[in-house]
Amino acid sequence: MATSTGNRARLAEIFHALSDETRLSIVQRLRRGECCVCELTDLLGAAQSRLSFHLKVLRKAGLIDCRREGRWAYYWLVPEALGRLEDAIGDLKPTRAALAQVEAGRACCA
Repeated sequence: MATSTGNRARLAEIFHALSDETRLSIVQRLRRGECCVCELTDLLGAAQSRLSFHLKVLRKAGLIDCRREGRWAYYWLVPEALGRLEDAIGDLKPTRAALAQVEAGRACCA
């Protein structure tokens, strides 16, 4: 994920989706595989309406997906999205040149 304006906006949306404890709990649970919304409701002790909001945020960010079976919805992590997130985080690491400047005690405005 390069650092174009569109990609930065997308990355910000993903970080926003992961910035809430409830949504992080959902992601952690989904690491073990697909999960019914009723299981998530029980696990988190959350009202279904509150949980639906959090699931919507995670889906909009592309981190999870779902399928319907009768009246139930089943959710899972989207592995490609997490891989792109990992790549994007790698792109945020300082370059070797930047680290050398810090080690040498040089400021950018000096």
